[in-house]
Amino acid sequence: MSFLNVHSQSFLNSQITPLHPISLSSFPTLSISLSKKLPKSSSPQNAFSSTISSSSPILFLPKREFRNPNVSDRETPIWVGEVENFEISRELEDLATDGVVYRKTLRLVECSMFAAVAGLAYFLSNSLAIENYFGCFFSLPIVISSMRWDLAAGRKTMVATAMLLLTLSGPVKALTYLLMHGLVGLAMGSLWRLGANWGLSITLCTFVRAMGAMGYVLISSFLIRENILSLITINIHASLTYMLTAIGVNTIPSMYMIYAIFGTVLLLNCVFFVFLLHILYAVFLTRLGMKASLSLPRWLEKAI
Repeated sequence: MSFLNVHSQSFLNSQITPLHPISLSSFPTLSISLSKKLPKSSSPQNAFSSTISSSSPILFLPKREFRNPNVSDRETPIWVGEVENFEISRELEDLATDGVVYRKTLRLVECSMFAAVAGLAYFLSNSLAIENYFGCFFSLPIVISSMRWDLAAGRKTMVATAMLLLTLSGPVKALTYLLMHGLVGLAMGSLWRLGANWGLSITLCTFVRAMGAMGYVLISSFLIRENILSLITINIHASLTYMLTAIGVNTIPSMYMIYAIFGTVLLLNCVFFVFLLHILYAVFLTRLGMKASLSLPRWLEKAI
């Protein structure tokens, strides 16, 4: 029995007594003072911690083991108030006079107003049978839109005017406006916008006007079921034969000569009309303060 007591006592002593005592001085690089890490505070817990750290060194684990896994490494998002302020400032920039949204809206409004004015003027002129007196002004809104903004604005004005006339007067009036006035205004405004001289502008606009007149004749022939072009050539042939007979020339002109005379008369008519439009629109745009964007000939610039 005494042997068992002695053995148990020796066993307990062997369990309590450490085999290799650990000295904190063996880790000089990992021992730090808690007072250097914790901020100063008057709370009892911080005071107790600072007392412990000042009296004995403490071994800390690496920093990565104390990281909270629930905390994200992402940056702090922008506050809602800052986002709202940014959106408000962007809207104010868009509504500024030099903003993109403001200029697009202004261009759309001006094109709509010019189209409405041109459509109503053409509609009233046809209704009151005064189209021949105001026919020179029907292409002006398209030219102004092209000069103020760009070629797309002039095209939109022409299309909007044609759609308005299609609603008010039907497809015949809309096609007539496009062939006789819309295409001429678009061609003139585009050439003036690109800075072309008057010689090139008058030549191209003359051909556009002549093709529009021929298209108008063909459409009218289709609608009334009569060949108007043939009637025109027959009348020219009869008139020319009568004139030749009156002066004592007994010959019959060929149809090629009739076609040549018809084309020449048509081109002369278009040339004079387009030249008149150039002078009239140049004076009008100069009075509107758009002289700097015009490429006028010297004689007209001196006259203005």
